[in-house]
Amino acid sequence: MLLQTPSHFPFNLLALCLLCSPIASAQESPAPPRYINPMDIPLELSGNFMEPRSNHFHSGLDMRTQGREGIPVKAVADGYISRIKISPWGYGKAVYIDHPSTGHTSVYGHLQQLKGIGAEACLNAQYKARDFSIDIYPEKGSLPVKQGEVIGLSGNTGGSGGPHLHFELRRISDQHAVDPEAHGIKVKDSTPPQIIGLRIYPLTDSSLVPPYPNNGKGFAAQGAAGQYALKPGETPTAYGTVGLALHTLDRYDNSGAKFGVRSIELFVDSVPVFSTRFTEVNFDHNRYCNAHVDHELYKNSKMEYHRCYRLPNNKLRIYGKETAQGRIALQAGRSHHVRFLVTDANGNRAELNFKLQGATAEEAAAWPVLRETGSLFRYDADNLLSEEGVQLKVPALALYDDTYVRYERRAAPAKALAPLHVLHHPGTPLHSNCELFIAVPELPEHLRSKALIVRMENGSPNAAGGTWGNGGVSAPVKSFGNYTVLVDSVRPSITNVDLRADMKGRSSFNIRISDDLSGIGTWRGSINGEWVLLEYEPKTKTLTHHFDKHSSAPGSKEFKLEVTDERGNKATWGMSFVR
Repeated sequence: MLLQTPSHFPFNLLALCLLCSPIASAQESPAPPRYINPMDIPLELSGNFMEPRSNHFHSGLDMRTQGREGIPVKAVADGYISRIKISPWGYGKAVYIDHPSTGHTSVYGHLQQLKGIGAEACLNAQYKARDFSIDIYPEKGSLPVKQGEVIGLSGNTGGSGGPHLHFELRRISDQHAVDPEAHGIKVKDSTPPQIIGLRIYPLTDSSLVPPYPNNGKGFAAQGAAGQYALKPGETPTAYGTVGLALHTLDRYDNSGAKFGVRSIELFVDSVPVFSTRFTEVNFDHNRYCNAHVDHELYKNSKMEYHRCYRLPNNKLRIYGKETAQGRIALQAGRSHHVRFLVTDANGNRAELNFKLQGATAEEAAAWPVLRETGSLFRYDADNLLSEEGVQLKVPALALYDDTYVRYERRAAPAKALAPLHVLHHPGTPLHSNCELFIAVPELPEHLRSKALIVRMENGSPNAAGGTWGNGGVSAPVKSFGNYTVLVDSVRPSITNVDLRADMKGRSSFNIRISDDLSGIGTWRGSINGEWVLLEYEPKTKTLTHHFDKHSSAPGSKEFKLEVTDERGNKATWGMSFVR
């Protein structure tokens, strides 16, 4: 039956009604893409999107796996495997799946093993490269997967601190990570963010800030249910132009872990002066997290103080367009009302309200002043620290702000070939590599290739590597700290774990390897002269071979292993067995 339009019904009004209908509206504003949970277990998190981490914002969700490995991991939507990256570090064994219908790439990190067509493609690539570590991009659409298809098992590989699945969503167009909770991955959360403390920073040479109460790190906040204030009787006071930082974090329902918030807004006398929204991770800019948080307090005290102003060398694009950009010009003798509004990933909110007092010049003159010592390094210029036996070249934009850099020379640690050079302190972050040279007088020629720069941490050396030249060792370093030179002339250690003369019916074997200083460089295993895959797990210092299509045939076999450390010291080991 045809729909009859009355002659007196205006055509334009009918068109307007159609445009306003639910069907037309749905076509114009499609619902956000939805994804299934990648595991068939209750969704619990140990880390969320864009919470501050060491040198970066976290780019996904860390999903708990009940303290165990081996849980099936499924594709969250239809698509195809676009990348497979295997490494002893970072995400360990990771699979990337493009979903053209939603415009996203899903990422699954720290897998114990791959499954299905991805596993076969991975194994073939490793044998082709003769390397455990690979980073391949299969031909578009050549490895299709369906929603719910198992693509791997959860694990603890790479830079993981315990069994879990690292899950990400990225835009296909630019590979920026986006919040999975904003695209259908839901976690029960009715708990508002928590506000813990407040700090004040002078932003000009004439600005002054007094010590915090009771020699604390800041002003403590108190409250509950999303409403916070400072302790009674505590009124922050400062002189000149200042910036604020807020220690805040989030909680999910029924979870004791701490998480990152989604936005922070700052108002002074009801005027918006600063805002930041944690909505996407640009991996090219991610290390600027060190400029956003107070790095020293995060590194030394695990306090997550978010700067609500920008350091000069901070290229993050997560901030609002407020005119003040967090710079608060206090008026002498005047009280200002300050309000912070913090929102989490699920819309729960918390507020901190307090008075900020502008001090007079006379009041500020009575405050103790902490005088910086050392050489002033400009953030936007090349800088050189040059002392007897040591040089550190700090390029422009390696620092986030102008910094007074201190130096101290101490006695050489045990077995060291040079004094301990104390280069400022690691609480001040560096954004890019700096070239460090340490002189080593009268080192015999046969040991020069074995010498390396190390950073001493709590009495233990951490290898930075380097090359010999001009009477010393040079190495790129990315942190301040205590440096010297040691020699590594000891070959790595190889210990058999469970390779036996009779391997019939067994699916794998393990060999433990370790190095006392410079670290494992390369390893090569062969069976009957043919290269075989050995997976390296640094946390357990173990090489594992799973018998595969290249090695599982029955018969007598000869296994040989060669391990070389970063200074070229080599160890070999072998054993015969039967399959």
